[in-house]
Amino acid sequence: AWVRSTRKALKRMKRLSFLHGRLRPITAADLPVLYDIYASTRAEEVALVPYWTDADKTAFLTQQFNAQHQYYHEVYSAPDFNIIEMNNQVAGRLYLNRYSNDIRIVDIALLPAFRGQGIGTNILQDIFEEAAAKHCKVSIHVEFNNRALNLYQRLGFQAIELRNGVYYLMEWTPAPISTGL
Repeated sequence: AWVRSTRKALKRMKRLSFLHGRLRPITAADLPVLYDIYASTRAEEVALVPYWTDADKTAFLTQQFNAQHQYYHEVYSAPDFNIIEMNNQVAGRLYLNRYSNDIRIVDIALLPAFRGQGIGTNILQDIFEEAAAKHCKVSIHVEFNNRALNLYQRLGFQAIELRNGVYYLMEWTPAPISTGL
């Protein structure tokens, strides 16, 4: 299954053409940098716990990362889990799962040094192009306090429902095909 998903990912990697970046399938050797990417997305949150030592924060983040990583690999049937590279530097991760009528963005995260440069927007636009060609939607779960929520809304994602009081299920749908009638 790993080889099959890797081959599919390599084919899709050629289609995604954002800026000077590329996607490459994750490997076991990427676990430390995947942890760093994950931890960077939770840094503000754990900073709010004043009585935790740095060791406490690291232990918490390590446990949470490992649980998330395992969950994603167990739950998603057609995973396309990639490292985002910009100019041959690791910039983030993009996890997708493709269904017949939906491209689910499982996770998209950039390291702080790569945020706010349009990289995420360009990646999302490439995903939208793929979805439009397949006549399918793009979906993502977004925490209601996630800074990227405004980006998703600006790019046309609509909040479909609030789940567990924490996450919006958001969807983007391509414009209807004009029949010319």
